[in-house]
Order: sequence, then C-alpha cells, then structure tokens
Amino acid sequence: MKQNNSTKEMTHIENIQKLFSKDFVENPLLETYEVGKIHISSGKIVVSDSLISPDHSAFSQEFPKGDFPVFVHKERESNCIAYAEIVFDKNIMAHHWVLALCEDQNVKDLKDGEIFGFPVESGMGTFMDKDAQIALNKLEQELFHKKGVDFMGIYEEFFHSYFFDEKGAIDQFAVLKSYDHKKENIIAFETGYGEGFYASYIGYSKDNQPVKLISEFIEIEMD
Repeated sequence: MKQNNSTKEMTHIENIQKLFSKDFVENPLLETYEVGKIHISSGKIVVSDSLISPDHSAFSQEFPKGDFPVFVHKERESNCIAYAEIVFDKNIMAHHWVLALCEDQNVKDLKDGEIFGFPVESGMGTFMDKDAQIALNKLEQELFHKKGVDFMGIYEEFFHSYFFDEKGAIDQFAVLKSYDHKKENIIAFETGYGEGFYASYIGYSKDNQPVKLISEFIEIEMD
C-alpha cells in the first residue's frame, strides 16, 4: 500500500540516517526506552496495525533470526512514540538506509511525496515475525470458537490487559505472546499521535547486511 506524504522520501531517509546510524540516538527532542526482545524465527518481519490488517504482508527482506532488542523513542514534548526500532547488530553502524518494501512493491513506482507503508486505525502498531502473525490469527480463531457471541475481539480478549488494568493505563508499549509455550512474540506500541499511514526503513551495513529496522510515526527533523 502506498500513500502521499508531504515530505519527499529522500528527505525522510536522510533524516532517519542522521538519527539512527549510530549505536544510540542522540537528540534532545527524543527519549529512548528499551521494550524487550523480539524473537525472529522465519526471518520475515511484519509491521502493521494487526487489529485492522491481520494478514498484512511481511517485508521482502529476510532478516537475521534470533532474539533482538526493540526500542521506542518518544517525543519528549508530547510523550508520544515517534519511532520504533529493532536492532539486529549493535556493533555495526548503519551505512545506508532504504524504504522497507513488501513483495510486489518497487520504489520506482512511487511519485514524489509518496511512500509505501501501513495504515493504522486503532492507534497501535506491532512488530512480529511471520510465524507470530500466524500464531496470533490462530489464537483469535480459537478464542472466537470458544467464546462465540461473547467474543469481544482480539484487542479486548488479548491486547487490552497488557496496556490497561483496573487503575488505568499501564504503558505505551508491551511484549506479548500468543502462546506461553512458544517462542514467537509480538511487540506492540502506540503509534505517534494515533491513526495515520506510516513507513518503515531498513539500515544496512557496508556489506549490505540489515542492522536496524525503524518505523516512523512522528518525524523529528534534524538540522
């Protein structure tokens, strides 16, 4: 899926490169939090609003397999999450960045100001391996068949308790598992100011190995 964006794609990439090519983010407008680790089993990563796009395509890039740290970077002024980041190798700097693409997407098909990305309507985004997406959809079907007319939807039945308790909001991000006995997990987080259309970017080493994956929700411009 593609959508118009008021800023040209190259400007976005230059900005991402300035913010995230080092092994830490150094910007007074951002505050960084470590979420936890994501388990990548198939090498195929899905970034989406899984509540409205449960079958969203994975990126065409194959990523390293294993457990990798995930960070969110909040805009200090609003306390909203501006970026979500997966780091595949903290010891290697990202040399160059590209827009993350799914199958059948080509940057040559984009006009000036357009991006490929994913729509958010629930105010929540997710990072997950393709295997974790399959597990989440399986869990939803199991809960639906178990509860029938009492099934309130996968957010209320699964996600909600990670973000809210009887006292109110717990946090703006969480690590979830559809099945406790499986390694596949989900990183869920609030997306910027809420609804929108958001792009992701892959940072590569000099020898073209993916070292970072970034999703951008609020653009923090660098001088």
